[in-house]
Amino acid sequence: MENVKTLYVTGYKSFEIGAFQDNDPKIIVIKNLLKKEIIGYLDTGLEWVLVSGNLGTEIWAAEVVAELKNDYPELKLGLIYPFKEFGSNWNEKNQANLVKIELLADFVDSVSHQPYKSPAQLKMHTRFLLEHSGASLLVYDKEYPGKTEYFLKDAELFSEKFPYEIRLITMDDLQNSMES
Repeated sequence: MENVKTLYVTGYKSFEIGAFQDNDPKIIVIKNLLKKEIIGYLDTGLEWVLVSGNLGTEIWAAEVVAELKNDYPELKLGLIYPFKEFGSNWNEKNQANLVKIELLADFVDSVSHQPYKSPAQLKMHTRFLLEHSGASLLVYDKEYPGKTEYFLKDAELFSEKFPYEIRLITMDDLQNSMES
């Protein structure tokens, strides 16, 4: 695999793994693993990390990137929403999380410049992310299905036609890192 310049990070949403408090130990474990993986990509030329603003893994990844910028000032964070007004129906705390990562991001845009109208916008968003990244890092385990499964299926199809790396952080990885 050639050096990845742009990495898309996604995975479980907070409610899918039952992590609702910012100080939940699960979040610390996930963030530590994300950090380790992203540093691995940085050492081979990573320039951008993309997220779409979903609660959970993507917010935590954005926070990790912000932390890493202290040591890797060249690292950039892109926030690519699927559609305009993404998250506008969320509660205050969740909207505050979005605002926080918008402020951390070097680039913010949405693939569709319309508010949500149809699932086609989500498909377009997935295609955009696959075409604009060289790899995906997913906090996801096929034995514990979640919404990330849809992205993973599309990414696997995409990788059959194009050189594209899909890296999974599984439940075993999380468990092993907690024990070490």
